[in-house]
Amino acid sequence: MNHLTLGLVLVPLIAAAAPPLVALFGRVAKVPLVVFEIFIGILIGPSLLGWVEPTEFLKVLSNLGLAMLFFMAGNEINFRAIKGRPLNRAGTAWLISLAVGIVVGILLAPTPAAGVFVGIALASTALGTLLPILRDAGELETPFGRAVTAIGAVGEFGPLLAISLFLSGRNLGSAAVVLVAFILIAGCAIWLSSGARHKRLHQLVNLTLHTSGQFAVRLVLAILALLVGLSIVFGLDMLLGAFAAGILWKVVISGAKPEDRELVETKLEAVAFGFLVPVFFITTGITFDLTALLADPYVLALVPIFLVLFLVVRGLPNLLAAPVGSTGVDRRAIVLFGATGLPIIVAVTAIGQESGLLPSGLATALIGAGMLSVLLFPMLALMQHQRSIALQTRNFTKSS
Repeated sequence: MNHLTLGLVLVPLIAAAAPPLVALFGRVAKVPLVVFEIFIGILIGPSLLGWVEPTEFLKVLSNLGLAMLFFMAGNEINFRAIKGRPLNRAGTAWLISLAVGIVVGILLAPTPAAGVFVGIALASTALGTLLPILRDAGELETPFGRAVTAIGAVGEFGPLLAISLFLSGRNLGSAAVVLVAFILIAGCAIWLSSGARHKRLHQLVNLTLHTSGQFAVRLVLAILALLVGLSIVFGLDMLLGAFAAGILWKVVISGAKPEDRELVETKLEAVAFGFLVPVFFITTGITFDLTALLADPYVLALVPIFLVLFLVVRGLPNLLAAPVGSTGVDRRAIVLFGATGLPIIVAVTAIGQESGLLPSGLATALIGAGMLSVLLFPMLALMQHQRSIALQTRNFTKSS
């Protein structure tokens, strides 16, 4: 059996087996599903067992999964809930993270250009990874969840803008013009969509929800393809288009019947988290160069250094965005959630290596630290937040 066939068989099997295995192991240790998928990818990839090679077909599916992850992030953000103080404080915190990250990156990297890549990676937050965790924990609509969502939204969208401005290969002026042109086109589409009632479109969605037509899902994929394609034509990162597509779809479907919206969301989650997104995380593990990481003591030493820097550079500034009245335990949880990063790190390091500006050792160390952040920080953050809830409940019981 060749590597392409084996990959086509093993990756879906692993994606299907991951949720029950995580539930089983959860009795011993709570490991996030995405982390389990990455580590299984490392296990079956060239670094260990060598059962699956990173073929071009897997790469295409992985890119679709990454695009769908950012689409879902844009689609799930409730901007009305996070506007005002949460978003403003999160934006200020991110600007601090970016400035400090670039300074630290330039000090660590061999060249200033490589330092910019490192700085943007350090200033990222994995919103697409955090949203499912917050949703599963029932925290999306709480003040704590809204604060983390705002931190993640800025920590994911901000680096996308920074990539487009500083890492596009253009000079800053022309890059800014191209970025503004894209934002204007996407913004006009969102604005025009928000002003229309879309009555006929919603009727068509309703009529095909239980048929082979599935107009809503097809329209989502068309919007995703159009905006991703537009971002590529403009020479921007495709994830910017995917994120904008998610926001646009949320506006388009907002006027539909609540039961129709919920059913469409369920279908989209099935496509994203049931197929494409797991392929991205498993492929991330397959393509991870564990051998190169373990063979170079300097690169290996950088992994814990970057992990600490995620906390310092990206995590600590987010104390500004903590909800009013947050306990010290909740503040620690917010620092941990804000310091969780991976998808943007993967995108930034890929661009850096393709351009020849970012050494492979730095890229491998950043991805390794990002994987550890996804493994450790959300788990520790949830433990801290649950401890805070328990303490507040205990104090309330005593006072009453």
